[in-house]
Amino acid sequence: SGRRAELHKMAAAGAEAAAEEEKRLPEGDPESGGDSDDEGDTDSSGDGEDEEKENEAEIQRLEEQLSINAFDYNCHLDLIKLLQQEGELVKLRRARQKMSELFPLTEEIWLDWLKDEIKMATENSEREKVYELFERAVKDYICPEIWLEYAQYSIGGIGQEGGIERVRSIFERALTAVGLHVTKGTALWEAYREFENAILETAQVSPFPQQQVLCSQLEKIHTLFRRQLGIPLLDMEASYAEYEEWSEEPIPETTIKNYKKALQQLEKCKPYEEALLGAETPKLAEYQAYIDFEMKAGDPARIQLIYERALAENCLVPDLWARYNQYLDRQLKVKELVLSAHDRAVRNCPWTVGLWIRYLLAMERHRVEHSIISEMFEKALNAGFIQATDYVEIWQAYLDYLRRRVDFTQDSSKELEELRSAFARAVEYLKQEVEERFSESGDPSCTIMQNWARVEARLCNNMQKARELWDNIMTKGNAKYANMWLEYYNLERAHGDTQHCRKALHRAVQCTSDYPEHVCEVLLTLERIEGTLEDWDAAVQKTENRLARVNEQRAKAAEKEAALAKQEEERAEQRKQARAEKKASKKAKKPRIGDKRKADEDDEGEWGQEEELPSKRYRGEGDGVLPEEDMEVETGLFGRSEKPDGPAAIPKEKASTSRKDIPKVFHDSSKDKVTVFVSNLAYTMAEPEAKLRELFGSCGEVVEIRAVFNNKGTFRGYCYVQFKEEEAARQALALDRTAVEGRPMFVSPCVDKNKNPDFKVFRYSTTLEKHKLFISGLPFSCTKEELEEICKAHGNVKDIRLVTNRAGKPKGLAYVEFENEAQASQAVLKMDGLTVKDHVIKVMISNPPLRKLPDRPEPGRASLSLAPRQIYGARGKGRTQLSMMPRALQRQSNPVAKAENGMVQNSPATSSDPPAEPKKMSNADFAKMLLKK
Repeated sequence: SGRRAELHKMAAAGAEAAAEEEKRLPEGDPESGGDSDDEGDTDSSGDGEDEEKENEAEIQRLEEQLSINAFDYNCHLDLIKLLQQEGELVKLRRARQKMSELFPLTEEIWLDWLKDEIKMATENSEREKVYELFERAVKDYICPEIWLEYAQYSIGGIGQEGGIERVRSIFERALTAVGLHVTKGTALWEAYREFENAILETAQVSPFPQQQVLCSQLEKIHTLFRRQLGIPLLDMEASYAEYEEWSEEPIPETTIKNYKKALQQLEKCKPYEEALLGAETPKLAEYQAYIDFEMKAGDPARIQLIYERALAENCLVPDLWARYNQYLDRQLKVKELVLSAHDRAVRNCPWTVGLWIRYLLAMERHRVEHSIISEMFEKALNAGFIQATDYVEIWQAYLDYLRRRVDFTQDSSKELEELRSAFARAVEYLKQEVEERFSESGDPSCTIMQNWARVEARLCNNMQKARELWDNIMTKGNAKYANMWLEYYNLERAHGDTQHCRKALHRAVQCTSDYPEHVCEVLLTLERIEGTLEDWDAAVQKTENRLARVNEQRAKAAEKEAALAKQEEERAEQRKQARAEKKASKKAKKPRIGDKRKADEDDEGEWGQEEELPSKRYRGEGDGVLPEEDMEVETGLFGRSEKPDGPAAIPKEKASTSRKDIPKVFHDSSKDKVTVFVSNLAYTMAEPEAKLRELFGSCGEVVEIRAVFNNKGTFRGYCYVQFKEEEAARQALALDRTAVEGRPMFVSPCVDKNKNPDFKVFRYSTTLEKHKLFISGLPFSCTKEELEEICKAHGNVKDIRLVTNRAGKPKGLAYVEFENEAQASQAVLKMDGLTVKDHVIKVMISNPPLRKLPDRPEPGRASLSLAPRQIYGARGKGRTQLSMMPRALQRQSNPVAKAENGMVQNSPATSSDPPAEPKKMSNADFAKMLLKK
């Protein structure tokens, strides 16, 4: 059968492995790559020579770039690829070696490297180097293919002394590492069995077979079958059938029981394996679900394997490494496994300070030599962190480790001097290296120096040194903060004396600018408990003088703020008067009264930005005032008495459409949950109801669309869309900033902001996002597709958002989201300072500034306001808030709040007196007022 033929082939391969290796070697110099047939192609064209020169220049450029930044992962890959194409095996070996010292290599890189080295290994000493290379390869990742290649290569050395035992040892280690792999473990089990079967065949055909050896070999194969059938692996039914065919004895009941149990386990694993098979890279969600499943089962070997499988495909995800290391630290606690995983984590993600800190803690936990821990800390300092604060964290972790080594019962020791020296070096490092690189202080509050002072005071009883350190801290710009002084005071209180406490508080009262009242209170409390009468008097005088100066400064600041507010109000009043004068000059040029009303309407239609008040659209008959149409018929005030060919003439049919047929929008606030507010639409949009109904129909059933028009029937650019279901309204929010007729449409929840002042529609993060970049300086003509083409060379781009103004025009800014922070950090290094269409762009990690809330006046400053402020609605000041009374006759009155969500809000009075009831006026009264000079 084919199986038997394969067994014989395996036996022959084992017996003649060395000879086969020599036959595969090329003749001549092994470093030449064996391309002797290509020597005749010397008559290549000039294009080939040019390409070769270009490749050499590119190789030189990559080597120079790596000499500057050895942690450039992509540069290593490009160099190795070029050297493979050129056949530079010596340089290729050197490049792979350098990369392997800094990063774990992927399965593909290792297999290519191993195959190249196997071809060149002719002597036994060279074969041993290949074995060493295999040992390095299997430590980087758990890769079944590498283990299988390792085992097959070792079979070629069974002719040497101890060769068979060496092969079995490698197979056993491979089964321990990946024998539980559901989809790829079967190949290793079968290769191991075939090897043992080949040895059995060889023993059976020998001239003098030994029965004891044959029985022992048969038992090894039986054991392998039974071990494999107890593990849930794909295609295990075929393995069971093969065992039945191979075995001359009945299969034991124990093996059958274990086999059925493994089949049940396989059925539970199949959904997760199928999800991984159908998912796209990086499969993080699928792997996390698989990990959670195995964690519930609780088998450490299977948990470790699924973590390793996930990391082999997501080696640049720091959070995944952190979870794996945490599991190993807390559950397995095996030194070799723990330290190996931590080492691979920092080699894959050297920019993540948290992984370095966990590695240092793990090394200390497993009692690694101090020199090795110190060497690892030095590597961490050169890892290239992306934030200044990261260096503070790694220094603090190392200083904590050094502090735990010190025996403070001794007055002086080598460990204590090393700790003090490390503190001094940390302060100097953060001052020079970090500030020079990031142009900012990584430790503005001097936490390193604070901890140093605490160690000196509490553990070394050296308050003199602690005071020197705190004096240095205060000179670095921290003297104005009350909390810094109180921290120093508490240290003096616990380990110093009262005199220095008093001195510290007196300095704090003099210097503190943020909370001087609190510092004054602490000083008075100290003197109340421990001070003499003279101390009390001095403290009272000190605090009173300080608070008097503080109150005076605050009063001046309040006066300045009030003056600025008054100036702003005066400027607003001047602008208002200028508009009134301009309006009056226009009215003076009009010969008829009807033209004045026409001009008012035109001005209102031009500048109106807010929803029309219901009281302006229709004056109710219940107030004793006729509708506007009846007023026009009775008095002719609105141009109805104008001649048909006059400038203000309005045909009756047009007046009917522009006045009477205007939809009256009254919003029902009880329907807010099923309603969205749509704004920033084009005023020229024809039939907005039909267009928006078609646009929002995909979200759910639309009950009503209430578009808002002005008095002339012109669309105002916003409307309310009411759905039947609340879920449809939530789905409609996803259409925010959809382009409609060349403008980004704004879709927001229908919320009354007067009743919900803390409501925020801003939907983007305002915190540090290490996987997202902020790019500035882009040309306005740069499109999303062009930016994606630039960014995708540095990682998988999940989303790109070009920042625009309200009209949809670009502002030269963009946010680019990558899959993980590793790709984002690489993109920062590669793209910052890049030239795009003659524009030099700036690229940085997204860390938006805090969004400022509207300033609220302090209670103590409210009385300083010289004039009441205008109160508007939630959407700002509406320029169409006009009363029916002519401007020339208006008096100072309470402002009318703007319409919010279609409803008129009553604004509070600006005076303590209750507002007077307005006198009801007839149409004739209006006519008399308009006829006055």
